[in-house]
Amino acid sequence: MRAAALANSCPCGSGVAYAECCAHFHRGAAAPSAEALMRSRYSAYVLCLEDYLLATWHASTRPARLDLEQERRTQWLGLRVVATRSGMADDGSGSVEFVARYKVNGKAGRLHEISRFLREQGRWFYLDGEIESAE
Repeated sequence: MRAAALANSCPCGSGVAYAECCAHFHRGAAAPSAEALMRSRYSAYVLCLEDYLLATWHASTRPARLDLEQERRTQWLGLRVVATRSGMADDGSGSVEFVARYKVNGKAGRLHEISRFLREQGRWFYLDGEIESAE
């Protein structure tokens, strides 16, 4: 894990220390909402936690493995949640629209996605996402 990211606020942008935020989910606690899972998955990308990303990916769309080598070259700059639709504890599905800013080889970029989530047996899973066009 990237030590500098862990010493300060959680990479997900919550403003809370990592140990009090996404670390709980990365250690196995169930995320209480689709947004909490999305934020913890963003943090997992920042920290290159492939096992967590695969474990929280719905079995119907999960790849066999991830190649996070590109992520190691990516400098994640921040996450902004744009909108959340459903995705609470009593819901079976939900979506989260977000914008993640990053740099690769000094070139800035933005990922604007609407992610869909399903809740099964009390746990949220990432199903898929629709990439929005650049603004």
